[in-house]
Amino acid sequence: MSQNDIVKEFNAYKQELQGLASKAGELEMEIEEHKLVIDTIKPMEPERTCFRLINGVLVERTVKEVLPALEANLEGISKIISVIMEQYKKKETEFIEFQKKNKIRDGQINQS
Repeated sequence: MSQNDIVKEFNAYKQELQGLASKAGELEMEIEEHKLVIDTIKPMEPERTCFRLINGVLVERTVKEVLPALEANLEGISKIISVIMEQYKKKETEFIEFQKKNKIRDGQINQS
């Protein structure tokens, strides 16, 4: 493997890890938004009207209709984050092995 190939693969690993971390961060923010909305509407009357954005369309629903959907979404997002974090850990382990194999320290390629 040439030094150029090593650099390309090194950068690809870094980019993929950054992408996974970024996606996990975005989903964490969505979780916080869902929790905020759930905490806000939970004490409200079940028949109270609320609005929910679905595929870019604002629809009128009741709290008792929206709350279970929000809680299900929250659970689904949490599961997705778990999967992403597993992928991240696996890719990070591969990256560390790649660095050891190619004698890379602190992003510097050792020529030997």
